[in-house]
Amino acid sequence: MFKRTFIALLILMAIPVFQACQDSPSNQQQQKQEQQKQEKQEPWSEEQLMEPAELAGTLKADDQDIPVIISLGAGNIIGNSKDTGPSGEKEGLQNLRNEVKDLPRDTDLVIYCGCCPFEHCPNVRPAFSLLNEMGFENHKLLNLRDNIKVDWIDKGYPVSRQQ
Repeated sequence: MFKRTFIALLILMAIPVFQACQDSPSNQQQQKQEQQKQEKQEPWSEEQLMEPAELAGTLKADDQDIPVIISLGAGNIIGNSKDTGPSGEKEGLQNLRNEVKDLPRDTDLVIYCGCCPFEHCPNVRPAFSLLNEMGFENHKLLNLRDNIKVDWIDKGYPVSRQQ
């Protein structure tokens, strides 16, 4: 009994030591570097993510300054959007190129897919990278955290009349 209690106490005393190792400055620095590396891999910056409420507000305002809105694979669900097809495929990416090639490079442009969270989406990275390569300055990615249904339709934001 004493031996078991002694071993249990040793284990309990060792836990904080192991936790301290995990939280050490070098481990925290490695975690921060890994996070920065992942962030650098995305073709967009945080400032280039547009919240759905912001875009919906623009559309509901019936403003003359509505951005060009392009769907990359989920169909043109959002009102005033144009569907170019899945940009994870060559044809869809070429459709996107053709759609925007004559636009001024300072055009306000919003792209979205909505098939799934964009961190898993096969369409948003090729499309955003293309817009970067083409020299667009005011392009944004609609920040759909879950999908188009949860983050747009279920919130009552404007949908295209075809829906």
